[in-house]
Amino acid sequence: MPKAPVADQLRLLTVQDLDTKLAQARHRLVNLPARQELDEVTAEAASLEETRVEAATAVTDLRREVTKAEDDVVTVRARADRDNQRMLSGAGLAPKELQALQSELEVLAKRQGDLEEIELDAMQRLEDAEAEATRVIMQIDAVAAKVADITARLHDEAADIDAEIVSLSAGRANAAAGLDEGLLALYEKLRVAHGGTGAATLQHGACQGCNMSLNPADLAHIEAAPEDDIVRCEECGRILVRGAGS
Repeated sequence: MPKAPVADQLRLLTVQDLDTKLAQARHRLVNLPARQELDEVTAEAASLEETRVEAATAVTDLRREVTKAEDDVVTVRARADRDNQRMLSGAGLAPKELQALQSELEVLAKRQGDLEEIELDAMQRLEDAEAEATRVIMQIDAVAAKVADITARLHDEAADIDAEIVSLSAGRANAAAGLDEGLLALYEKLRVAHGGTGAATLQHGACQGCNMSLNPADLAHIEAAPEDDIVRCEECGRILVRGAGS
């Protein structure tokens, strides 16, 4: 059976405690609520940016539509003005030509009225689209402020945990310094295999790593083993440290 000094085995529990605290700190760092909140708000900002592009495109298209409607009205109005001038002058116009001009003016008047309705409708839709574009930009500004606030908060919270990790890592390095190499190597192997816990105390006949009580025969065998023997739990395989508890 492999051996290691009793003092080293007891100090291994300090290493285990620090490794557990380090794992907890790293888990907290990765799972900070502010990090998830930032992801959600960032996704909201991306969605709003898509909406902003769509709203801006709609405004541009409607401005073209309004311009075309205005041009159409101007064209019809100019044609009607020319016909009215000819009607008013009457010079050299035969009765049939005057009648034709009158008919055309009536058609132009109706056409102008229709085009002015189209123009007003386009202008109203443009006004609505511009209001929507403005609303989206205001939302984007509000979300950008939230992103900045959450980012600052996340930075502060992460900095605190980073400092904790640095302190724990230094303590862990000191605790592991000079430990029996065979004991430390076995511990590291078991820690990886057992979810971060490679060593545990034996208390009241139970392994504190898996919380299972040892059967009387195994317990008697462990208690009879020399103090410097590295004993392991028959249930989970972790190193059992004796003398650290009753």
